[in-house]
Amino acid sequence: MQIEIQGQDAIEIAQDIVTTEGVQGSYEVISEVEREGTLATIATIIGITTGAITIAEKLYELNKKSVNSPESVKIERVLLVGRKGDRLLLKDATLEQLQKLLEQEKS
Repeated sequence: MQIEIQGQDAIEIAQDIVTTEGVQGSYEVISEVEREGTLATIATIIGITTGAITIAEKLYELNKKSVNSPESVKIERVLLVGRKGDRLLLKDATLEQLQKLLEQEKS
């Protein structure tokens, strides 16, 4: 699974995801656009042994914060891509959809 995160807080959020208990993965910064200081990271999740619900809840809360309080969380876009090619944009996702996609990725 890959999670693409775009925005000023992309690195911090990617670090939080890959250091969640039960998750094996890493992240890398893939681009930085100087004009707005926008960062894009790709978090690659190799395996989820436990914690799929925790990750789903973190992502869901992140989305709520970025919508309700844009000055606190500086994220422009989060896209989840499953191993089978399933794609889910965080801004359109329900907690149930996030949980379902992450549960499919459990190893």
